[in-house]
Amino acid sequence: MHWRELFTPVKGIEPDEAKAFIAQHNEGDYTLLDVRQPSEYKKERIPGSLLIPIPQLGDRLGELNRDKPIIVY
Repeated sequence: MHWRELFTPVKGIEPDEAKAFIAQHNEGDYTLLDVRQPSEYKKERIPGSLLIPIPQLGDRLGELNRDKPIIVY
């Protein structure tokens, strides 16, 4: 599977909507996926996020649970 297929169809949400979703759900009920570079993740990140930089995403799809909502940033 190509990594883009994981995110199809995509529903875009605004930052405030993402914050509200996170506040209304338990941490294990969704995946917060950070696709930036490790240097960016090291500087600042959202607690509980999983770092998988876009260049590695295709090789690491097995780490994502498709049965849970995935919020990508």
